[in-house]
Amino acid sequence: MPSDLVFKSLNAVHRTLLAVSGGRIGREAGGMPVLELVTTGRRSGVPRIVMLTSPLQEGDAYVVVASRGGDDRHPAWFLNLRDEPQVAVSVRGGPRTPMRASVATPEERARMWPQIAARYRNYAGYQRRTQREIPLALLRPAA
Repeated sequence: MPSDLVFKSLNAVHRTLLAVSGGRIGREAGGMPVLELVTTGRRSGVPRIVMLTSPLQEGDAYVVVASRGGDDRHPAWFLNLRDEPQVAVSVRGGPRTPMRASVATPEERARMWPQIAARYRNYAGYQRRTQREIPLALLRPAA
């Protein structure tokens, strides 16, 4: 499994590509929209930025997968939004929008996961690699 440093480096490169290209490069990956998620560090209280793909959109909600490449640990961004659901999201290089995150309920996950795994087989592979059930998070505009 890649180290935290590798994940952080890849995110920094992706953000730089978006910035340098004026959003022309890096807005989509694997047919999925790329979004920039800003969470609040659960221990530090400092804003944390991560680039993610959204394999499914339901209404005004973007669904993100807390796979961490099939690692046995949840990604830090997921732990952050679970503890502090007020986040900001920029979709495809657009402006940051305040959003509220929620962890998918067991019923929501049971409905959404098969759709995601069928369309994007890498996620099914990540689930096979780990003992934990990979959670889904929904990001909705803040009301």
